[in-house]
Order: sequence, then structure tokens, then C-alpha cells
Amino acid sequence: MDADVTIIGMGPAGLQAAIHSSRKKAKTLVLGKMENSAIYPTELENYLGYRGGSGKELLASGAEQARSFGASLLQEDVISVEKAEGGFILRLESGKEVKSKALVFAPGISRKKLNIPGEKEFFGKGVSYCATCDCNFYKEKPVAIIGEASEAASSAELMTHYASKVYWVAKELKANQNMVDMALGAGANLVQSQPKTVRGDQKVTGLELEDGTVLEVNGVFIELGSRSSADLAMDVGVLPDPEGHLKVDEECGTGVEGVFACGDITGKPWQLARAVGQGAVAGLNAASYARSG
Repeated sequence: MDADVTIIGMGPAGLQAAIHSSRKKAKTLVLGKMENSAIYPTELENYLGYRGGSGKELLASGAEQARSFGASLLQEDVISVEKAEGGFILRLESGKEVKSKALVFAPGISRKKLNIPGEKEFFGKGVSYCATCDCNFYKEKPVAIIGEASEAASSAELMTHYASKVYWVAKELKANQNMVDMALGAGANLVQSQPKTVRGDQKVTGLELEDGTVLEVNGVFIELGSRSSADLAMDVGVLPDPEGHLKVDEECGTGVEGVFACGDITGKPWQLARAVGQGAVAGLNAASYARSG
């Protein structure tokens, strides 16, 4: 599958980028899951010309508008991105590959927390939200991956190359079957339960589950969504700041050729109007870049 511009994220920034990119006659692909957008479950009241209504309705309308200009939307999470001759190659949870001339990161912010005892206390002392960032710290140590979707599956598979033992804790699996097979085939041990408490002293020593079982682990990776934008950005040489945000210039460029970003991932204020405005800028400039090559 080929595209001129591939947009990661199906929220307001991503959809606006798709509208402007496709209107410039760039072959545009949008990847992600609309329900992961922060505005999807909310009621809106402070967006110009929109006097109340749901985020779900706004996104559905935006998706239809993007399609009407020629954009393609695919409800799949991105597992990895790499630079390639003539652009980038993205690998999706289904196993599909996309080759694209330009990228737009518009995934919002999705570092979801469990809010269980010990999670906050042991953050940075065994609790992590980024397996790609911290995998080297757990060589030959037992770890637990918590999550049901593609990010957890990808992280579980990754950690089998580092940890002495990998427990994948998930009450039910929502990841694409291809991703599940990869993780389990690599040696991750599926534990169908829910986490209750992170245990430890100075550092993490275990994870207690709802059924009373205690997994003796030194690392707990909380991966509750799709693979994070920070992880994916690092794949192509864009370094997030300590908060996981991507710094952009006035054209929404990241400093890496052909890579743009917009919306909440670029920092505060996390407002719909800002996301849409940046989406327009990113979409226009990504399309111009792709069509100039």
C-alpha cells in the first residue's frame, strides 16, 4: 500500500490534516482508531460554530468530509515506522505495510494510567509506560506487561528479547490476532487477570493480581493503548521532550525531513481549536513536501 501522506491519528488534528492534504491532491491515508481520540466521549461547547454536541459526532462528520476529498481511512494501529528510500515504511497491527513519502503524527496523548496502589510510587523505579524506552534496563530480569491492545502485544514481544521472563497480564485480548500470535510465539506468558497492586521496597519486586496471585517481577510496563507516538517518533529520529511531546516549527515540521506533527502531541493547550488549526498547517505542508519529491 502506497501513500503520499500518511497521518497517524484519527482525532481532530489528524482528520483536519487529511482534509487539507487530500484537497492538495496528495494521496492521503489516515491510520488509527477514532474511539481513542480524547474528544470522542466528550460533549463540546467551546468550538467556533459548534453549539453543543458530541465529539463522536464531530469526528464522524470530519471522517466523512476527509473521505469526500479522497482520503482513505484505515482503523488500524501502527506498530513500527522506519526510514526507507523515498520516504518511510509503516507496519500495521494486521501485518500490512504502508510506504509513504511524508508522515504526520497526530495521535493525541495516550499515556493512560491504571491508578492502582504502587503505580505512582514506583514510577521510574520499576514502573514504566514505554517498553521501547526502558527495555535495556531489564535485561535478564522478569517483567510484566499490562494491557489488552496492540501496544501491550508489541511490548510483550519486544521484552522477550530482553527479559528473563515476560508475563502479559490481560483480562481479555483486544489486540489484532496477528499481534497476539507474535507475542505468544515469542515466549510471552499470558495471564488472564487484572492487576491490583504494584509491590516493592525501594524498587518494584512484584505485581499482585485481583485473584491474589503475586508475580515476582522487577519491571511493570503499563501499555493501555496503541503504541505511543513517542515510541514511533523515535523510530524515525524525532526525539520527544521529557513529557513525550514533539517540538514543531511554524510549519509543524519536526526537524526530520518529511515528518510533521500536530495536535495535543505538540504540547499544551490541549484544545480542539488548536488541534484543528495545527492539523491544517501540517496537512498542507506534508502534501507540499510529498508532491515536491
